[in-house]
Amino acid sequence: MITDGAAGNERQALALAQALDVPAKVLALPLRAPWSWASPRELPGGRLALAPRDREHFAPPWPALAIGCGRSAALLTRLLRELSARECFAVQILDPRIDPQHWDAVITPRHDGLRGGNVIETLGSLNPVDDAWLAAGREAFADFAHLPSPRITVLLGGPRRGIAWDDAFSQTLTAGIAQRLQREGGSVLATISRRTPPPFARALREALSRFPGMFWSGEADGPNPYPGLLGWADRIVVTPDSVNMLSEAVAVGVPVHTLTFAPLPDKLARFHACLRERGSLFDLDAEVAKLRVAPLRETAQVAARLREWVAARAA
Repeated sequence: MITDGAAGNERQALALAQALDVPAKVLALPLRAPWSWASPRELPGGRLALAPRDREHFAPPWPALAIGCGRSAALLTRLLRELSARECFAVQILDPRIDPQHWDAVITPRHDGLRGGNVIETLGSLNPVDDAWLAAGREAFADFAHLPSPRITVLLGGPRRGIAWDDAFSQTLTAGIAQRLQREGGSVLATISRRTPPPFARALREALSRFPGMFWSGEADGPNPYPGLLGWADRIVVTPDSVNMLSEAVAVGVPVHTLTFAPLPDKLARFHACLRERGSLFDLDAEVAKLRVAPLRETAQVAARLREWVAARAA
């Protein structure tokens, strides 16, 4: 399993490996320039793309299966297929932005618009969220059971290109969550991400402090309760910026709400539209009659299809 070290990419690759039920060796192998600039297009001296300390991890015996996620990893999974004389089944997660035939399988979200005979399309990103994962989260954070229902889980991302986190966004999101808590009662379980601006996190934490629940903003607040937050959620509010966060939220099987202030970047807008069409995503102030909705869980289906392809290759 190869990534560039980005947490979101590693999480997708690990989720797929777990769904395939194969032992996973995780390799975070960043590329050096100029190979990093061109990846996954090949330049002369392919293995020189890795720093000397990393080359010993990218050497025979080659694995029977390699899973990469992200543009940097795409060069290495492509090379593995060639170096192993195609004995290694190379799987690439996310659109490599070149012909997918350089890999045995490419897994990409539908909103990327990639097509091909070896392309597996998903609606969202791969993730580990299923009934067993949620049950383990509830068990690990059993104290959340004592919080009043409905429990509103709040997942905070951060600014990205095309999405500004200005004062208006911050104030509207904070007010919307508070109004729902006042109207419905219950409690709030909130967490930040690495990208959440500290002033925004502090303001939201202060605004929600009058309601029962907890707000996790780092190790000072104890172990990261993320699995428990999803496991105990009756409703989820998630910022609109992250495909990974949205994908994991809609895998739970409860209403998921978001707030958008301006047109989203094109690919992200298409993803939001697909989730709304499916009945998985709602406006922040939307009233949803039921607290259970059909969960979106695609990782096991992708794994089953890959097993068929690997078996067909072996035959």
